[in-house]
Amino acid sequence: MRVLAKELKNAAERGEKNIELSGWIHRIRELGAVNFIVLRDRSGLVQLVLDKKYDVPPLESVITVRGDAALNEKTPGGAELRVSSLECLSRAAADMPFQVNADVTRTGIEAVLDQRALSLRNPAIQAIFKTQATIIEAFSAYLREQSFTEIKTSKLVSGGTEGGTNLFEVEYFDRKVYLAQSPQCYKQTLVASGLERVFEVAPAYRAEKHDTPRHLNEYVSLDLEMAFIESEKELIELEKGILARIFEEIARKNSGELELWKKNGASVPEPSAVFTAPVISYEEAVKIANEESAKKKGVRIFDINPDAERYVCEWALREKGIDLVFINEFPRRHRPFYTYPLDAALTMSFDAIFRGIEITSGGRRQHDYAAQLEVLPRFGIKPEGMEDYLSIFKYGCPPHGGFAIGLERLTAKIFGLSNVKEASLFPRDRKRVTP
Repeated sequence: MRVLAKELKNAAERGEKNIELSGWIHRIRELGAVNFIVLRDRSGLVQLVLDKKYDVPPLESVITVRGDAALNEKTPGGAELRVSSLECLSRAAADMPFQVNADVTRTGIEAVLDQRALSLRNPAIQAIFKTQATIIEAFSAYLREQSFTEIKTSKLVSGGTEGGTNLFEVEYFDRKVYLAQSPQCYKQTLVASGLERVFEVAPAYRAEKHDTPRHLNEYVSLDLEMAFIESEKELIELEKGILARIFEEIARKNSGELELWKKNGASVPEPSAVFTAPVISYEEAVKIANEESAKKKGVRIFDINPDAERYVCEWALREKGIDLVFINEFPRRHRPFYTYPLDAALTMSFDAIFRGIEITSGGRRQHDYAAQLEVLPRFGIKPEGMEDYLSIFKYGCPPHGGFAIGLERLTAKIFGLSNVKEASLFPRDRKRVTP
């Protein structure tokens, strides 16, 4: 009978015999007459007891063992396998360049990323991406329940939806195209097509020459767009529902994964607390950030920068019980050309700031064709070359809006990671394009 590591205790309680386990050798303890192996598979760790002489291959070798299960509350999972046979399926080389069974919270990020093929075997690192899968699943499930249609859009585009800057150029037969900054144009096209509510989970690309713990040049964006809204406040309420579902599902499915990063402060807010997260205007946020900065004798803040994001979250945690803040009514100069105006100076836009970092940007979009033509020159954009985008509005488009959540940033803040690259399977930045 073949079982997973996490299933061995149940097998032992049933008195099952001749159990088979397969996985990687995670740890070896040699005690003379009796030796122990900790075996790792996709479900976790389990102890093997070897009371006979076996040719035990090196750490990270892949093996299949057979034997009888026995309860032992002192072992991982509460049971162990007393081995009667051991077969090596793939022998690992002894010169391992990365210690897979080490405490990765004490390992430098460069070492972790340089040996990504091996570091991903570490249970704590795997925990990040198992939880990330829950985030994607919860995001998608919640939106499907709200009658959203999942879409997959092209990542090769003729130009940028945000003015054509920060684009990666790609040779495409006899011309140049670009990697998409976002699915913005396509989302709006599909809203105008009559689908009304769409979402996508896909990579996005930004050719920004930054090198900070909060940026990636390729990241996963959780995007959505919906028709027939009146303001960004409807989008904020939708995102609160999404985040509450995500946190609820992580608490239900991934408590073990969070436990591995407990000393980093890994946790999720109470889902019900998400609905109490404050919504404050840009002007209010700058004011609060300055008040918080003054308490710490910090510098004066004139904009929503990383310091301001941290300060408003500290304020929200103290005053509202959750370090999540929605900032709306951004000035025109801070938003893309397609953002719907609240008045001559402000917009129906918002950011979500979670634990000191922006995880979301969005808002209501301009849907009126004449208004689009009027606003383009103010942003230094010519209508020529924008015909496909403008046709969305020329032939009838409902009032609409949307937002995008950065998957890696959200994951990093849940786990208390110091660098967003730790929340990317194969991060891409200015220096790193391998593995």
